[in-house]
Amino acid sequence: MDEVRNPFAPGAGSQPPELAGRDRILDDAKIAVQRVIRGKPTQSQILLGLRGVGKTVLLNKIEQIAEEHGHLTSIIEAPEGVPLPTLIYPRIHQILRKLSVVEQARISTFNAMRALRGFASVFKVEIGDFALSVDPETGTADSGNIEYDLAELFVKVGEAAKAAGRGWTLLIDEIQYIGDQDYAALIVAIHRVNQKGLPVLFFGAGLPQVAALSGDAKSYAERLFSYRSVGALDQKSAELAIRNPIEEEGERIELDALHAIVGKTRGYPYFLQEWGYQAWNTADRSPIDVVDVDQSSQKALQRLDDGFFRVRFDRLTPREREYVCAMAKLGDGPYKSGDVAEMMKEPPNKLGPMRASIIKKGMIYSPSYGDIDFTVPLFGDYLVRNWIKASAPGG
Repeated sequence: MDEVRNPFAPGAGSQPPELAGRDRILDDAKIAVQRVIRGKPTQSQILLGLRGVGKTVLLNKIEQIAEEHGHLTSIIEAPEGVPLPTLIYPRIHQILRKLSVVEQARISTFNAMRALRGFASVFKVEIGDFALSVDPETGTADSGNIEYDLAELFVKVGEAAKAAGRGWTLLIDEIQYIGDQDYAALIVAIHRVNQKGLPVLFFGAGLPQVAALSGDAKSYAERLFSYRSVGALDQKSAELAIRNPIEEEGERIELDALHAIVGKTRGYPYFLQEWGYQAWNTADRSPIDVVDVDQSSQKALQRLDDGFFRVRFDRLTPREREYVCAMAKLGDGPYKSGDVAEMMKEPPNKLGPMRASIIKKGMIYSPSYGDIDFTVPLFGDYLVRNWIKASAPGG
């Protein structure tokens, strides 16, 4: 069919045409942004899930919701190894510039600007083109202790937002890459603005291990945040994610073909987009049938192997690749660390540092004590297709 009209959008963080199965998360976010601006107690939220389940898409949608309800927003994708002060400084500067034009918030905004100047100085943030033409306020957000200073800075920003009758929503993707001390400081800062009833909300997204990291950072994090699991879509939602975009373009898909796509993708949103995209392009005419789906599957898998899976596999060292291949040889996860060690014919304690390195790279996580699993859905199948079978005799 006409590729120009193809409604599907496979890609990292791309907004799908049908955001199915996430209504509860979005409804809760809509309630939260309205409550906090009225000074009502509200939990910030952290979205937890594997790669490709749509966490980034949800953050982008929540940003839009917050803006529609009077919030200024700052969205950050946390890269590995970059300190939080460096990430957050230009975003807060941007927020304060917007607040500075509101007459009733000018004094509060000026005070927040001074706090930001001291914060940037003590943490040696390279401010470049964002230099502030204000003097720092000595003794505010400039102690050099990130927990104290970030909390003070957030309070100043929250006071400026409140004076302007606005809210501030901070959204951070890939929060598992934020350093331990910085993450603890972020938790303290959100806790502090909550205590003072300021209109500041935080929405984070990350891999499943983030919940444990939060608890390790601060014991009260489990009460401070609402942790929302973002996983594969159920059968009905997965079908809607495929059928509705097709029908909105005036075309149809047969029920058997719809079931085939949901089965092959196991309901994972990124894969649904990929299979929908390929099935549409493969079909000569409407309705899309199961033959079209079967013929498009090889193209979908090849694109995933060359992109979604391969870029992650390439981050691993040769020895780390042996480890994840040993996991895949065991079948579907979760896997016992001891079973992986036995497969590799190594003592478990010797593999501990390697396992920790792979976890740090975001390739595997520990769903429970002694267990490990892939953070990328169907990654084990990819390894079997491309590395295990290929290296087997006669492969």
